[in-house]
This record gives sequence, C-alpha cells and structure tokens, in this order.
Amino acid sequence: MPINFRTHTLGNGLTIIGEIDPDSYSAAAGFFVRTGARDEAAPLMGVSHFLEHMMFKGTADLSAEEINQAFDNIGASNNAFTSNEITCFYAHVLPEAAASAIDLLGRMMRPALRQEDFDTEKGVILEEIAMYKDNPFWVLYEECVDRYYAPHALRHRVLGTPETIAELGRGAMQGYFDARYSADNTIVALAGRVDFEACVGQLEALCGGWESTNATRDAARPTTSAEVFTMRDARMHRAYLLGLSDAPDGNDPRRYAATLASQVLGGPDNSRLHWALIETGIADEAQSAYDGHEGVGEFFVYASCDPARADEVWGVVERECAGLADSLEEDDLAKLRAKLATGVTLQGEKPLGRMMRLGRQWTLQHEYTPLETELERIVGVTLGDVRETLGAFPLKPRLAGRLLPGE
Repeated sequence: MPINFRTHTLGNGLTIIGEIDPDSYSAAAGFFVRTGARDEAAPLMGVSHFLEHMMFKGTADLSAEEINQAFDNIGASNNAFTSNEITCFYAHVLPEAAASAIDLLGRMMRPALRQEDFDTEKGVILEEIAMYKDNPFWVLYEECVDRYYAPHALRHRVLGTPETIAELGRGAMQGYFDARYSADNTIVALAGRVDFEACVGQLEALCGGWESTNATRDAARPTTSAEVFTMRDARMHRAYLLGLSDAPDGNDPRRYAATLASQVLGGPDNSRLHWALIETGIADEAQSAYDGHEGVGEFFVYASCDPARADEVWGVVERECAGLADSLEEDDLAKLRAKLATGVTLQGEKPLGRMMRLGRQWTLQHEYTPLETELERIVGVTLGDVRETLGAFPLKPRLAGRLLPGE
C-alpha cells in the first residue's frame, strides 16, 4: 500500500501530521517545538538546550528513572536535539509500542522543572560547553556566526555561554517554557505503521488541555557583517580558517542549487577544495556547506593547515570560490544529483527518517512536500539554476576568521 499523508489540528492549535505506511515494520513519533536559540532573549541564551535536558528529569508524577525505564521497557530508540530553530523529542519503536511511546513523550513535554534538578543539570551544561571549547572548529565557527549575524538572535550559541548559563534562574526558564512550549507552537510528527485516528484521539486526551500563546518569530532576513579577524590560542598547533557568505533561505526553491554548489566546492570527495588542498598536501581539512534557516541561509568554507601556510591555503580557497560558477560542468552536477537523491531516499526508507524529515519540514516550511516531489526537485536542478543562484548569492566569504597558535 502507498504511504498516506494525514494531518489534523486540535482545537488548541496543536498540529498532528503523519506519513502512514501499513506495510512498515516500525513506527516513529516526534514532538517538534518551533523554538531554539534564535528565539531566546540574549540573557537567556542556551535556555532552549537547557530545557531539552530538563525534559528528561521527570514530571510531577514520573521520575527521571521511571521515564528512562519506561522507554527501555518498550525497546525504544529515543533521544532529543536542539538547534537554532527547533527542539525535538522523539522515539522509534515497534508498531505495538507506538501508543506507549507517544504517551511517554507527551507526558515528558510537561516537566516538573524542580529546582534541585535545575541546579544539578546546570553543572552538566557548563561541562558540555567546556567540552566544546576543546574543539577548534566549533570555537571558530561559533565566533564567526556571532560576528556575522550580530546583533540578530541568529548569533546565539545553542549551548549558551558560561556566563548566560551561570546567571540563568529557574523562574526565567519557566517563563520561557510557558511562552514557547505551547500547543500552537508544537508539531507532532508520526511515521510508519500507526493508527492515525487513534493517535489523534490519544493526543487530544494527552495534550488537549495545553494552552496556546501565539508564539511568533522574526523571520525577516537579517543584515550580515563583513569582517576579517584573527583569534589566537596558545593550545593550538594548527591554523583553522573559516568564512561565511549569504545564501538562499531554507524555504527558497534555490536551496537545492545552493546545496549542489557547496558540495561541488567542498564536499568530502571529488570536490574543488579536496583536489586543490587535500590531494596536494597543502591542507589537512577542507570543506564547504550550505545551511538554510527560516528567512536566511549561509554558505561556509573551512580549512585547517600548517600555520605557516595559512595565507597560501586561504588564497586557494578564495580562488576556488571565485571561479566556481564558471568552472561548473554538467558532469559535476550529475554525480552530485545522484548522491544527494540517494541520501534523501535512504533516509526515507525508515520511519524514523521520514518522521524527522516530515517534522522539520512542517515546522520550518509550514507545508508538506512528498519525498517523491523533493527527489524530482533535486534531479531537476540544472547547470543554469546553479549559476543563477551563485550570481544572486556569490560563494565568496564576506566574513573570514582565523584561529591560530600563540598567546
């Protein structure tokens, strides 16, 4: 039987969507909240991610141990993640455990937020921030994004900073939760072998009493900054180079062309940067990527090398960026179209992948695009489409940062 898309909105605004496949051997469910680092006030930076942790610390009638044990008892593969735009809680189970998984997820979404749990978890978050401080790429990337989008909230770091987390109080977290974790700001995505009508009834009983808050988001394209800067750290022994430039937003039809262009430039294999920098032994890492957000997008290029060759490496990066549109050939796109289409198809073969795609898509694009339609759009990107996209959004770093050894 073909996969059937279904949608239903409860009276309080909670939207339920599903790709129902009666022939599937598993089921997946996820609660997607349209909130993330970009929705936080500056003093609350990191609160969305902190809240993700707190969801697993228990409800008024369930302890953290009971939640974890309940997921184990049904054999669930479950987790959560926070980004700049979405916070998601999900589970992948056998079909007969779908109702139990939905019940656990729905109950988790109304946590107790106990002060003692808050105090304990604050230390965990601070340790996580410290761990990322040991990753040179993330240190440089976060600094570049901060400078590129300032003063817009897209500059915010998902984990927050040691200062914002240390100063965050439980009451401020509760206020953020009450405003953003509302019925009309939440999507429940389902995929695989599930009874959609039964799930709607279950979610009506479980979440029908949630309040609506008309939570909003500023999705206008922000002004970005052009800057060249250098950071130094005595612990470093390599040079790390990163640049950002404007790109189509995540809802722009040109996002497919932008993805292909970035992969031609700096994909892991057979890319321009790979052959110019890795195969020649000039750099040990070189990549580029496209990242589309609601209302805005960016290209980034990155390389690491011997500090003595930093200028040489960045010169090659700039040369490859500047010459990309003119050097593109049909063969470049043919290989990447097939690779991208394969990746999207493989993700869609499992209910977990379909649920993730469905939830992200509806939360950020507010519409449903069948997998088959998305594949057609990927395969349909032409050489002219990519060149036109690069004409509108030149893949030439507007902001460039370096992390080098030294005091």
